Amino acid sequence: MEKQNVLHIITVSFVINHFFGDQFNYLKSKTGSNYHLGCSNSEEFLELSSKFGYAPFPVEITRNISLLADIRAIFKVYNYIKKNNINVVVGHTPKGGMIAMIASYAAGVNIRIYFRHGIIYETSLGFKKTLLKNIDRLSGFLATKVVCVSESVKKISNHDHLNDPSKNIVLGLGTCNGIDTENKFNPTYIPEETILDLKHKFNIAEEDFVMGYVGRLVKDKGINELLEACEILRLKYKNIKLLLVGPIEERDSISEQSKNLIENSSHIIHTGFILNSAPYFSLMNIFVLPTYREGFSTVALEASSMELPVLITRATGCEEAIIENKTGLFIKNDQEDIARKIEIYLNNDFLIEEHGKAGREFVRSNFEQTKIWNIINKKLKY
Repeated sequence: MEKQNVLHIITVSFVINHFFGDQFNYLKSKTGSNYHLGCSNSEEFLELSSKFGYAPFPVEITRNISLLADIRAIFKVYNYIKKNNINVVVGHTPKGGMIAMIASYAAGVNIRIYFRHGIIYETSLGFKKTLLKNIDRLSGFLATKVVCVSESVKKISNHDHLNDPSKNIVLGLGTCNGIDTENKFNPTYIPEETILDLKHKFNIAEEDFVMGYVGRLVKDKGINELLEACEILRLKYKNIKLLLVGPIEERDSISEQSKNLIENSSHIIHTGFILNSAPYFSLMNIFVLPTYREGFSTVALEASSMELPVLITRATGCEEAIIENKTGLFIKNDQEDIARKIEIYLNNDFLIEEHGKAGREFVRSNFEQTKIWNIINKKLKY
């Protein structure tokens, strides 16, 4: 295979572990290609470059629409492409994808790949929805290939005419990068001492039943409903705790009532932003994701790989993440339904173990990261 100079464009560094991990080093060993990563500058972005085998290219890409900032970013990416003889450009998320596709098209790059990580306009209305949809259409039009991270995203892409359907690709059953099921999201890999220390830190007793969530604490993730479900269950069960791993964000903010509950309730544990979530899954009995919108739920795969039953909605990109009644249960965006489904596990330790073990096998068989990287090597050839 011909050696390539490959440039990926993302917006923020916290997605690097999820989108890539050790992917570049693995592909470099197979292809000999050189990998560059463009991202808004941060200490983490620069530190991870040597570990994950990419040449860092700091470029300020705002997550919000900003005409002047976007034009500056496009020109900076264009110049970087020309200076470094880049012949493959891969853009991620609507904003990173738009900047990458415009710059690479203008620079005459022949292989332009857009990763559609989700349908960002799904929960938007009016002018904002139209604008976001047309940004996605522009990226899809300029791309030579579009990777849809799930069959659900591909279906909507075709229905909404976001690009020529012949461009669309799904990697295996879905995902953008797969899961490190052996050395990271592996319940036997987490030291017992680490688990005990965390339980002590967060005052989790042996008899406590811990419902867990990992991710941004925003309205679109169903956090308001999850907190309300927890309060319903607290009326009947005194030994339950809710573990929330992730930052509260002001964009798409949760309600003030939810913020107050998180801050003032002894049965709710909030960690804030955590770089490595793997040990925190070991504190949970079940994992709950009442999301309204996903592309493909990577975090659900992580939870399953850690032998946790997963309760998840049927939102876009979620139906592929579990096998109902085998690795978890589907829930509605409704606190009563969430509480009712959680209660099924509250009273059945055997079911927790059965669904947890089946979930890990499901992820190992279909989403182990090297399997996905081999598909990338075969289908995308970079």
